[in-house]
Amino acid sequence: MIRIRTTNYQTQDGKNIIILQPMSNLDFAAAWQFRMKLQQCVSKVHHYVVVNLSEVDFIDSSGLRSLMVAMRYVDHFNGKFRICNINPRVKVALEVTKMNEMLEIFATEEEALEEFCYQLAS
Repeated sequence: MIRIRTTNYQTQDGKNIIILQPMSNLDFAAAWQFRMKLQQCVSKVHHYVVVNLSEVDFIDSSGLRSLMVAMRYVDHFNGKFRICNINPRVKVALEVTKMNEMLEIFATEEEALEEFCYQLAS
């Protein structure tokens, strides 16, 4: 079972942002659970999603697919989907598959949050 750290924020205008940080590799064994967690979060109230990949050292095609499905799911709700803190090996996988051209990628979690252009509530 994959462990996923979650952090929630709410903007001053009432929008909900969730940060999901998988605490293991996104391979075949973990990808389905990760995708279900993402869909669960988005279907509730979080249409603004940041996935922090700092603890992911390896991602396979199942993990890559989970990211794409999540991005499309968030787009369906007119939300925003961003990823950040990418390990060099994961970055190579994104580049080889050209997913880096489709996903919004940020160096840090803070940069990904700033780019939402909303002021977070205290």
